[in-house]
Amino acid sequence: MITEDVDATRSAYDDVAELYTDLVRGHLETRPLDRAMLGAFAELVRADGSGPVADLGCGPGRIGAHLASLGVSTFGMDLSPRMIELARKEYPGLRFEVGSIEELDIEDGALAGLVAWYSIIHLPPERVPHVLREFHRVLRTGGHALLAFQTADAADTALAFDHRVTRAYCWSPDRLAELSREAGFTVVARMVCARQADERFDQGCLMVAKVADPVR
Repeated sequence: MITEDVDATRSAYDDVAELYTDLVRGHLETRPLDRAMLGAFAELVRADGSGPVADLGCGPGRIGAHLASLGVSTFGMDLSPRMIELARKEYPGLRFEVGSIEELDIEDGALAGLVAWYSIIHLPPERVPHVLREFHRVLRTGGHALLAFQTADAADTALAFDHRVTRAYCWSPDRLAELSREAGFTVVARMVCARQADERFDQGCLMVAKVADPVR
């Protein structure tokens, strides 16, 4: 079911797709800590025997393409049809499709890993637990998920803010880790990077794993 906020997010990213693609092109080259976390994620996926990795909310495809350069078999999915068009143009050797992270058309246990790079931020907080359970469902045992998000103070669960594209929420890393555990994950690592001059918030990464006997 397409809700009003989902439709608004899709339309907003369709409208700015070209501008956004130009804005983020080469951005990872300026973020060594992001590259380090993505590199660790790729290494863990390869160590577990590799397999398909989904870049969920892929935008113009840059994160999936970076993971592919690290030897990970990656495909991308995004809510915005225009973003998918641009991703296919930017990275013709990779697969991209339109879809929603709230309704994943992926079989149970099909993925070795998934990345949600600033894609859960547009979900109302009450719908995030369902999405985390979906992430857990589609990962195989031993698989890893990597989430990136703007961070809120530890006292805040999730804080709404006026994102440059459309309404978004920043998250307390502690609260997001708690929800991930409730969804069945084990927390593997977290990172909080201090905001840079052009950013309003610190930036967070949370890596979690689907294990046979999760530690809560």
